[in-house]
Formats: sequence, structure tokens, C-alpha cells
Amino acid sequence: MIGLKVGHAVDEALKSGVTVLVPDRPAVAAVSVAGGAPATRETDLLRLGNLVERVDAIVLSGGSVFGLAAADAVVDWLAGQERGFPVAGLRMPIVPAACIFDLANGGDKSSVTGPAGQASEIYRRLGAAACAALGRDFASGSLGAGAGATTANLKGGFGIASAKLLGGEVLACAVVNAVGRVTIGEGPHFRSAAFEVGAEFGRLGFPSQLPADSGEPATKRPREPGANTTLALVATDCALTRAEAKRLAVAAHDGLALAIYPAHTPFDGDTVFALSTGTRSPADRSAMLASLCATAAATLARAIAVAVHTAEAAPGDKVPTWRERYGGERHGV
Repeated sequence: MIGLKVGHAVDEALKSGVTVLVPDRPAVAAVSVAGGAPATRETDLLRLGNLVERVDAIVLSGGSVFGLAAADAVVDWLAGQERGFPVAGLRMPIVPAACIFDLANGGDKSSVTGPAGQASEIYRRLGAAACAALGRDFASGSLGAGAGATTANLKGGFGIASAKLLGGEVLACAVVNAVGRVTIGEGPHFRSAAFEVGAEFGRLGFPSQLPADSGEPATKRPREPGANTTLALVATDCALTRAEAKRLAVAAHDGLALAIYPAHTPFDGDTVFALSTGTRSPADRSAMLASLCATAAATLARAIAVAVHTAEAAPGDKVPTWRERYGGERHGV
């Protein structure tokens, strides 16, 4: 077992939410930000050479800059659990966070545009609720930070996929709010089809003939800096150093490129966290890391497709879910 708990909280009227991921024990972590418009907290702390190498939680949130306040509630909750980096007799919880922009998705945003400080308070409340919901139920769909996510043509969501490899396990979580598409053109087939396990996103494979728009970089309109982002966490039970975790986070971005087109644009804040709970120590570390990097990219590509495939319709949505648009039809492969 990787040793990770996940908790979600959603404000259905706002069409936004928070996801909290908490390792059973402080875990080695790194981050790679490859989009041009990130909204993040404590990512500088994860740079190589800095003092603190382990984190107590990762927070993924909607709400853009307002959503960063969710981490405050998680810090408070962890402090109550007596978790954190020891300093001068105190415990300082280490909680990096990243947010998507989901404030133009059709939800009731009056609470965000209301009195000063109200929007941040909403995300603090959601952060606390996500902590209260922590467990090992690794579900996918319109959950937590993915509740209000969208892509260029379909509703996004929160997706999870896992894989075994020699000497360890990989778990990938994705909040898919991309400026681009995860499908091949306007058809139902996912760009991640080569990596699908079973029928986790429909078992459609690739189309027998590529549609004419398969290479078109369709994006949301209007394109605005900071208005999109795919967030991800790739966790493993393989023991990694901070430098190895950084390499894993960088390599995992290949999963975004395999699943989303276009990705890493100036309008996305694409961010991948890597987490090592370190419960297994493979003998051949170089072979393990190479295998881990490849597996992480493939697993993240799957999680991205799963997020869109399992998204659920809700009142006020501005784009259809995959199931609304394609679920009632038959599609050849």
C-alpha cells in the first residue's frame, strides 16, 4: 500500500471544491510546474537544496488565488494532529498547494464577488471539510477540486489510476481543467487510449481513421491567463531522494502531453507533485527510477482520461459531460 488518504469537499452552488491528500507519515516530495499561469503555495520549499524535504499534505483546490486559503485549514487540522516539522518545540505542518481557475464555469459566484475575505473563507471551510472526509476511498468523478473543472469541449473532473511495477506501486491523481481537449478531435476517443487498463474510460481504443480535426489545437474561448490548469499528484511507495522525486515529477508531465492537446500553454498552470512514502527500497535504484518515470507518465495519462470519462452533469454546466455527449452512442474503434 502506498500509504495515502484522500478527502474531498464540494460547494455545489459555487461549482468548486477542494481535495486534500495526506500521507500516513511525512513523505519526500517535489514539484514540477510546466504551465505558464500557476496558482501555488509552498512550491519554493520543494526546491532541491532547501531544508525541509518532507510534506504532511498536498492540497488541490478550485478557486484560483482564493482557493489557496484551503491550505490554511489543512495546516490547522494537521497541527491538531501534532503533525509537522519540529521547530523550537513547535510543529509546523508543511502543506504545498495548487489551484485551478474554475470561477467562470456557470456556478453561483456571488459569494466570491461579495464582501472582502468571504471567498477565501469559503475555501478554508472546504479545506476543513475535506480533512474531515479523509479516507482510502479512491473514487473518480466530479469530486473535490475537480467538481467545477472543464476542458475545451467537455466537463473535466478528478481522476485516479494506479499501476504496479517491479518493487513498488504508483498512484496518479489528476484535476483536469485544461485549456485543451483530452479527446481526439471532437470524437469520443481519448488521447490516452494506448495506456487504458480494462475499460476504465470506455475501451474505445483509437478511431479506425483519425478525424480531420485530430491535430487542431482547440482551446477554450476566451483564452485568459490563469483561467485553466491541470493539477496532478504522482505518489509511490518506492523510497526516493528529493532529487529522484523531482525527476519523477518532471517525467510525469509526459502524461499530460500524452493525454491533453495542447498542454503546458501560457494559459495553463500545469503542476505535478511527486510524493514518496518510502515503504519499499528496490535493490536496483537506477532501473527502478527509469521504470517509475515511464509508469508514472502512463498512469497519469490514464487518470486524466478517467477524470473526464467519469464527470457527472450538474445544473448550470456550461459544457456537456463525456457521457452526455457520447455515452448513448456506439462508436467503432
